[in-house]
Amino acid sequence: MSAAARDQQRPRPAVGGTAAAAATTTAFLEPRADESLAWQDQLDPPTSSSSAQTSECRMTPDTDSEDDGEEDESDSEEEEGDVAVGGVSPGGDGESYEMEGRYSEKLLRKKKTAGRRAGGGAGYEAVDGEDSRRPRGRSGRRGSISTTASFQLYTPDEERAVVRKFDRRLVVFVAVLYMLSFLDRSNIGNARIAGMDDDLQSVPRRNGYYEWALSAFYIAYIAFEWMSLLWKLIPAHIYISVLVLSWGLIASLQAVAVNYPMLILLRTLLGIGEAGFTGIPFYLSFFFKRHELAFRTAIFISAAPLATSFASSLAWLIIKLGETGPVAPWRLLFLIEGFPSVIIAIIAWNVIPDSPQTARYLTKREKKVARLRLRREKPPPSNRPASSSTSPSSSGLKSRDVLAVLHDPVAWLTALIFFLTNMAYSSLPVFLPTILTAMGHTALSAQALAAPPYLAAFLIVLATAHASDSMRARAPLLIAHALASAGGYAVLALAGTRFLRLDPGSMWRYLAVYPAAIGFFNVVVLTIAWSINNQRNESRQGGGFALMQVVGQCGPLVGTRLYPDGDAPYYVVGMGVCAVAMLGVAVLAGG
Repeated sequence: MSAAARDQQRPRPAVGGTAAAAATTTAFLEPRADESLAWQDQLDPPTSSSSAQTSECRMTPDTDSEDDGEEDESDSEEEEGDVAVGGVSPGGDGESYEMEGRYSEKLLRKKKTAGRRAGGGAGYEAVDGEDSRRPRGRSGRRGSISTTASFQLYTPDEERAVVRKFDRRLVVFVAVLYMLSFLDRSNIGNARIAGMDDDLQSVPRRNGYYEWALSAFYIAYIAFEWMSLLWKLIPAHIYISVLVLSWGLIASLQAVAVNYPMLILLRTLLGIGEAGFTGIPFYLSFFFKRHELAFRTAIFISAAPLATSFASSLAWLIIKLGETGPVAPWRLLFLIEGFPSVIIAIIAWNVIPDSPQTARYLTKREKKVARLRLRREKPPPSNRPASSSTSPSSSGLKSRDVLAVLHDPVAWLTALIFFLTNMAYSSLPVFLPTILTAMGHTALSAQALAAPPYLAAFLIVLATAHASDSMRARAPLLIAHALASAGGYAVLALAGTRFLRLDPGSMWRYLAVYPAAIGFFNVVVLTIAWSINNQRNESRQGGGFALMQVVGQCGPLVGTRLYPDGDAPYYVVGMGVCAVAMLGVAVLAGG
């Protein structure tokens, strides 16, 4: 047998090195059987029948980075083991492998050394002018080209550090923003029993004005729900700052309203300002994995019951101090609770990142980890080179995907669940002070008693969302809370009937508010996370979220009409409608 034939039959090194180096490589490669995106290398066609038994894999660093264009891809300290290895199994089945952990840097050095020693040549060479490298074998032939961007390595500790920074710096801050938003939206209920209704009423008195002030907000809120799609088009730090500034100014201007028509106009403008902010859960999906989203959404949404609790406590203090002041207590309440948003808007400009790559509090390495950890959350590009994933067009909305959700029954199911839940979610916070007054409590006592149910809801929402992420399930907990809320509303609806015969001021009526409020707040959190999880890319997530908001926010148009003054003190119709709505939520989620 000739020397050339013997050389052809000799097994070719896996990554441009010796057989020992290939064995070392295989020892540290772990197959990922659960990999859903099927990242596979394409093998070069065999040059002979004997070479069909062997295959080559490529080693290449990440090529889809937006922020690493200036990085030196040579043997620099920046690599720190961040080299991706796409390989195939010994049997040649094309299964992808990922290497993680403390061996990555050591293995990289072995590979580079083996590449340099084999054949006396360098182990890597440029690929089509890109900032990437391919291994070369002893004969100098190039390795095969992967169809996707290669895997990057990072340790679990690095990932946890990035997530902790996002939790502390981003999630907590947007929760504060939402708390201010919900505070400015719902404090009208506290202002009503603080004297607003008497000061703004016309002569002769018109009973429907307060309900129109509530409805005007939600009509504008629904009409401008399309603004939740702008999160992909406008830099987040600009968009959020403008929204927060707008609703802060408008909420403060409610203090100078001289009649209900003026207040209704201001509430309409307030609805426009807050409509765009509904896209915050969609925005958080840019930073967190799907199974992490419910708890972060819960932190954000839990600001709503916290805001209501805070509003009631603050209203009690303002009314107490404003009784002897020159300014009407309800005007002072609008001014004090609205102006902080103006200050926070200035801070938001510098705090809110547009993407993980623009977060100022992340190091260069952490920005790379933040991007890489979300790679599997997105579908792989089809028939495109890896570098095309960073093209400008990929960062915008795809109209085909946005419109595709209109044919998705799951998107309509979550939208209907959100509609039914919002009938309770939007009505109880603005009517509870009035309901408590109808139970026989004074205005001051009603403000104080309105706070505890929402404080309890705040704590249980966080616990429920954490359990939901741990279980990686939404429906079971959603159904449980929907049934609990339906039970609370049923007690309130039947309190004045022959079934229960409770006095208007009965403690049992007040205690029934707790499961009612806790239940619908939890359902809102789980439904929002469920909606985003059910869509496979950002365009569909944006479209699904917008559909859920447009349909769901029609619920408040019904909810704000459920508690007319003539139904006091039991409000049987309103409580009964909410009980049936929450029961319907449980049925839909279970089906």
